[in-house]
Amino acid sequence: MDTPLDSAHTPAYEDVRTAPRASRALATEAVHAGRDDLARQGLHAPPIDLSTTYPCHDSRAEAARIDAFAADGAALDDAPIYGRLGNPTVARFETALARLEGTEAAVAFASGMAALSAVLLARATEGLRHVVAVRPLYGCSDHLLTSGLLGTEVTWTDPAGVADALRPDTGLVMVETPANPTLAEVDLRAVAHACGSVPLLVDNTFATPVLQRPAGQGARLVLHSATKYLGGHGDVMAGVVACDEELAGRLRRIRFATGGVLHPLAGYLLLRGLSTLPVRVRAASATAAELAARLADDPRVARVHYPSIGGAMVSFEVHGDPHAVIGGVELITPAVSLGSVDTLIQHPASISHRIVDEDDRRGAGVGDRLLRMSVGLEDVEDLWADLDRALGKRPGAPRVKGLHEAKG
Repeated sequence: MDTPLDSAHTPAYEDVRTAPRASRALATEAVHAGRDDLARQGLHAPPIDLSTTYPCHDSRAEAARIDAFAADGAALDDAPIYGRLGNPTVARFETALARLEGTEAAVAFASGMAALSAVLLARATEGLRHVVAVRPLYGCSDHLLTSGLLGTEVTWTDPAGVADALRPDTGLVMVETPANPTLAEVDLRAVAHACGSVPLLVDNTFATPVLQRPAGQGARLVLHSATKYLGGHGDVMAGVVACDEELAGRLRRIRFATGGVLHPLAGYLLLRGLSTLPVRVRAASATAAELAARLADDPRVARVHYPSIGGAMVSFEVHGDPHAVIGGVELITPAVSLGSVDTLIQHPASISHRIVDEDDRRGAGVGDRLLRMSVGLEDVEDLWADLDRALGKRPGAPRVKGLHEAKG
C-alpha cells in the first residue's frame, strides 16, 4: 500500500506509480510512461536520485513503512528509506516497463540472472522448489535450473508435456519464446492453460513488449534481461520481472534480503532506452527479415531460423566452418550479448550455451554449426556485404574473370 509522506520526508518527486493509466498506444507509452509527473514538477528529463539513504525525523512513520514492506513488500519509492528497499529513479523504469507489458508492477534487478534467481527463491520460500521448463533457454538460465544451486529441481519437457510434468510442489513453469538461440516459438496460451494454477514465467527478452506481451496470453511473470533491447545501447546491465503486485511484493523482499538491487544510473539509462524501444525494434526487425531471406537463399547456409512474429534476431546454420565466419566479419561485431544498436554475432555452442551439457544442448537444437546474430541499425546492404564476405566462396562458383576476360 502507499503510505502518505510526512513533511520531514518529502523528496523532490511524486509517486509515479499512481499516475493515470489512460489507454495509450505502445509507442506513446514508451515515451511517456514513468514520466507522467514531470511536467507538474517543472521538469522535462527524469531526475537521477543517487542517494543511498534518506533522512527522516519521524521514526514512528518510518517504522510503519518498514512494517508494511516486511508484511507484503509494499513499494516505498514515494517515501524511500534506504537504497536497498527502493529507489525513485529505478521506480520510474519499473512503472514504465509494467505499463508496456500490461502488468500491475515490475521489479528491477542488477542483472537478468539476479531477476530469475529472485523468482526461484521466492517460490522456494513457499516450499515450491520444483520447476517445469522447456528447452532451449538462455544457457545460464538452463545452468541455474539444472545445477540446483538454489535448491530447485527441474523437469525438462516439450510444450505439449507441461501438464503431465506438474507436481504438487511445482512452483513455476518457465519458457522462452522466441527461444535463445534457435528462435523456436511456443504457443503461450496453450502452455498457460496447461499450467493450471502454477505461475508461468516467460522470458520475453528477444521479443520485447513491442512484438509480444505474454501477460495478455496467460503468463503471470515476464522476465527480461534488460541489458539487451530495453537498454538497447550495450552500456547497461540489468534484469526485470513484470508481474502482479502480489508477486512483486515477494520479489522486492527477496531483492532487499539478497542485495541484487539496480543502480539508479542504470535505471535512468533503461528508462531512456524504453523511449526508443519501438522504433529500434521495428527498424532492426525489418533489416533482420531481409537478411534472413537472403541467408535462406544462400547455398553456403544450411538452415535459417527466424520467428513468425518477426524480431531482430536471426540464427543460421552454415555448411562450412562457423568459426571462420566469426573470424571473418569486419563490420559486424563478434561478441556475446544482443539487442544493441550495432549488429553482433556469436557461436552459441562456444559461448552463450557452452555451460549447457553437450547432449542437452544438441538435443535442444543448438548444433555446432549454428550462429546467432543480433541485427542492429546499420544499413542492410553494408551488413549483407560483410556477411557475404565472411561466409566465403559460394560452392560451385565460377572463377572470377579479369576485366578484359569478362568483356570478351
